[in-house]
Amino acid sequence: MHVAPERGRRAFDPLVALNAAKEVFWRHGYEGASLTDLTAAMGINKPSMYAAFGTKQELFEKVIQAYAADDMAYARAAMEQPTAYEVAAALLHDNAIAVTRPDCPPGCLSIQGGISTGPANSSVTEFLATSRLAGEALLADRFRRAIDTGDLPPGTDPAALARFLMIVTEGQAIHATAGVSRADLQASASLALLVFRSLSVSS
Repeated sequence: MHVAPERGRRAFDPLVALNAAKEVFWRHGYEGASLTDLTAAMGINKPSMYAAFGTKQELFEKVIQAYAADDMAYARAAMEQPTAYEVAAALLHDNAIAVTRPDCPPGCLSIQGGISTGPANSSVTEFLATSRLAGEALLADRFRRAIDTGDLPPGTDPAALARFLMIVTEGQAIHATAGVSRADLQASASLALLVFRSLSVSS
């Protein structure tokens, strides 16, 4: 669908608009991001926004999908590491880099976007939670494969290992928004890997 840009603006580019909306949602959260803020950043008016992306929530969901595909690519790459420990190491250390990128707001959009969402927008909270739990499930499946191949010992709880790593990465993201440095987050990631190793070896 063709969307006319605001007068004086360049031709509408949906990818550029999504990135602009991402920045607003990331900095202000879902509820804090007003339609005025969003359309101003995207360079279009409200009718054009609705025509191109749907409602505010539909726009947010498209932003999250694009965020998962691009900004979270490191998590998918981590899954391809040859051992469970290397999966964990790549995920934790690359997460510390991702949540402290100088070209983005600190933290993680999937957490910041809905961290203070009220009951009226519970569907947004549920959408974000479902997205995060899907990632956790993929990580657990990767550890189950590691058990099957003998990389992790029998009796290892793959779901608990995946949940542990997700708790660490989500906590790192929140600390990043508080100004904790990348170096300090990397140090915490290294400590978490010591715990991971102790949880994933035969007793």
